[in-house]
Amino acid sequence: MDEETLGVFLKSRRDRVTPADAGLRTYGTTRRVPGLRREELAQLAGVSAGYYTRLEQDQAGTASRQVLDALARVLGLEAAERAHLHNLAARPSAPGLTHPASERPHRRVLALLESLGDSAPAVVLGRRGEVLAWNRAGHALTAEHTDFGAPGDPERRPSVPRMFFLDPLTRDLHRNWEELARVHVGYLRLTAGRHPTDGRLAQLIGELAMRSPDFAALWAEGDVADCTVGRMDLRHPVVGELSVDYQVWLQPESPDHRLEVYTPDGRASADALRLLADQAAGQGLREEAGR
Repeated sequence: MDEETLGVFLKSRRDRVTPADAGLRTYGTTRRVPGLRREELAQLAGVSAGYYTRLEQDQAGTASRQVLDALARVLGLEAAERAHLHNLAARPSAPGLTHPASERPHRRVLALLESLGDSAPAVVLGRRGEVLAWNRAGHALTAEHTDFGAPGDPERRPSVPRMFFLDPLTRDLHRNWEELARVHVGYLRLTAGRHPTDGRLAQLIGELAMRSPDFAALWAEGDVADCTVGRMDLRHPVVGELSVDYQVWLQPESPDHRLEVYTPDGRASADALRLLADQAAGQGLREEAGR
């Protein structure tokens, strides 16, 4: 998988902005580029055409925050795309890959997870989408076909991106799989911009691109997205169809880790979640009694 640079990202976004989007008149002339010309973008952002050309060719060195913000304004970038733009601009010219140690969830995140009990399904996710911890209800809702104890072993931790694109059972679980797949890919791109030297992350992205045509196609589109709130429409093997809203809680002391909590959307989904939580709690008690 080719490395994304500031220049590559700028060009991909420039191609998406039409002259009409930018408030330019073309007087019916034929254009050879799908979006704005370099000169047009430079003029609208208040920089020289030569300087912008060097930026797009990754030959301009460090760009100032003011220039990046001006380009983001003209390109109509959303918040996650703006953050990605700044991350790419701050990236070393030739970053070397490292292999960070296995992630450990912060004790405050685990305390919050424990305080939820099984009243609300919840999952703690690491930087690369690995499950670092979950409660019984979160496991039963999102991955009941996996081992509940797997997150405790760094070598066996479930990887949500891998399951999402490589596991047929996970794909069948999500009725709005296509919508969520875009969010997963966009968030991986945002994370890759934040952590350009993470070799484990680069390996994950390369593996998914090689093994999943769906992932490769979505990655090629270049979208960037944050993952904070959303909706999952599920077809659960135990409780049938239900819909849940997810929201992400961040711990300032471990900003790469996310506590994802699921709440029901509607009374029928609330009943299904209660049934699932009760069954999960019962399973936990039976396992404790058998030890």
